[in-house]
Amino acid sequence: MSSDGNSKRKAGNSSKLHIILLILCTNLASIFLFSGPFHWIPLQYLHPDNDSTHSQNLSSNRAMQGNEELIASLNQTRRELQSSKELSEELKAQIAQLTQFLRSSVQHPNSNDPDDPWLKWGGGSLRAELREFISPKKLPLGNSPNIGSDTIYPSVGQACALFKDDLNQYMDYKPGELCPKDEVLAQKLLLWGCEPLPRRRCIPHNSPNYQEPFPFPDCMWTTPPNSSVVWTAYTCKDYACLIDRKNHPGFDDCKDCFDLQFREKTRWLRPGGSIDYSIDEVLALKKGTIRIGLDIGGGTATFAVRMRERNVTIVTTSMNFNGPFNNFIASRGLVPLYITITQRLPFFDNTLDIVHSMHVLSNWIPTQLLEYILYDIYRILRPGGVFWLDHFFCIEDQLETFVPMIENLRFNKLKWSVGRKLDRGPKFKEMYISALLEKPLERHS
Repeated sequence: MSSDGNSKRKAGNSSKLHIILLILCTNLASIFLFSGPFHWIPLQYLHPDNDSTHSQNLSSNRAMQGNEELIASLNQTRRELQSSKELSEELKAQIAQLTQFLRSSVQHPNSNDPDDPWLKWGGGSLRAELREFISPKKLPLGNSPNIGSDTIYPSVGQACALFKDDLNQYMDYKPGELCPKDEVLAQKLLLWGCEPLPRRRCIPHNSPNYQEPFPFPDCMWTTPPNSSVVWTAYTCKDYACLIDRKNHPGFDDCKDCFDLQFREKTRWLRPGGSIDYSIDEVLALKKGTIRIGLDIGGGTATFAVRMRERNVTIVTTSMNFNGPFNNFIASRGLVPLYITITQRLPFFDNTLDIVHSMHVLSNWIPTQLLEYILYDIYRILRPGGVFWLDHFFCIEDQLETFVPMIENLRFNKLKWSVGRKLDRGPKFKEMYISALLEKPLERHS
């Protein structure tokens, strides 16, 4: 349907809504004033949750259809109402409730409406569990002032519509039984932008020989038992293989970070050059005011371990790129957050003391998406909070793009360092940026 057609339809619906509200309100008043007790008004029209059958049948299309008998009696009702100067408070409350319900019905079509976008999106070919999940759900207690509706729509990302076959495969299971072993499929859907995934009514697989984790503080620096992981989704089938993969060629994300006795053992303990900051010098700059924070793409969460040793609580985001990163983080007694870089960070505005990211935020991310991410980080930091941009890498020529992008947020620069990235050789002309950026206490446009 064209945008012009949509506008006309919306205008028509709005006009019809005003007419039916006027008709219903005036007739309610007439019944109250001239026909005796107010309980004569059918209560299912005022409290739709008291009659679920009627509520299901009251679609937006039916609500918009004019009632010829009510229209015919409109003039008579008006004349009767002229004899009363004001409506009772009880009637006003009932009319307000009815008005809110009708507006909700128009704005949020129920599951029987053929124009429901979820049903049209499915095209009649969705798995039963997927259709069950995405169908609008009526609130048992009726309209909620928090939602502004009596209907709730489960969250499924817009990009899911591009991958119907994969999403159907993900939702192909028997409720109440074991889930399919489809972690790879689920993660691909997330990385393709189908986030969040639908919830499922199935039981995830556990290791048959699961053992309790090590106690504090041993758990933070001890490799957990293999029985803490279901290994079917990964090339390595135990932690010994993950630890050893640093000795083999080929690309693996964070390929050496499962070895807690290797480079992880000394990370962030002391400055290692102009672009390497230590945790202690960062904390000293803020004089004990850093208490809670987020590490974006934190690998196996060694940054969070270092902070915990200093009584700072850090939540770590990590994906499972050919390794059980989230299981490993949890085994160390820390909180993993399984989200991609495209998802809005699940924190309220102005709440965190520190946000850290090492290597993840770099030029491999599309430039416009990176700008959105930076603004989202700014949003969740409290005034005076710190964004630790740790080893952001790019090509030398790209500094002209990324430096102004970062500076445009108008952080206070506590530290700012630029240095050469030489791990692939000088011919690539790659650069690192490390920075400590403080959100201003006051921001004036």
